[in-house]
Amino acid sequence: MTRLALDFENTSRTWWENGGEALWNGIADEPDASSVVVDDDLARSWLAEASRIAGWDEGTDYAPHPIVATPLADDEPDL
Repeated sequence: MTRLALDFENTSRTWWENGGEALWNGIADEPDASSVVVDDDLARSWLAEASRIAGWDEGTDYAPHPIVATPLADDEPDL
């Protein structure tokens, strides 16, 4: 399982305005969700699509993308 989460340190709006917001809303459980847990295959597919949207790489060195993916540990709750 993989957690996809908004990276609040990435302040660029380009990705969001070019279709990223619609893509995020399509996977988020709730409209104001800041993270979602999905299976690894879905995460890879979603991230591949997200990276095709203009603005994906506009962030800083410490927050290059608007969404961050982290593996979910086996004993970690999928909040």
